[in-house]
Amino acid sequence: MNRVFVCSCFGVTEEQVKGHAEAGACTPRQIASACKAGTDCGGCVRRIQALLGRGACPRRELADQGGPVLAELPEAA
Repeated sequence: MNRVFVCSCFGVTEEQVKGHAEAGACTPRQIASACKAGTDCGGCVRRIQALLGRGACPRRELADQGGPVLAELPEAA
């Protein structure tokens, strides 16, 4: 399997970031909460932003209200 790493500090792949986004993460901060990506050197934050895109986020309203927005995902193997 060909893994494309987004965050070298924590070994987070592009596939994992996309999975968290599908589970409801809309912002780099929400991705960081889900898997720590972007919380060490910060070099991957722009890449995470690019992967998230600028589309509408169905759960952004929940996040703005402080509600839970992320589904539980299994840890990387």
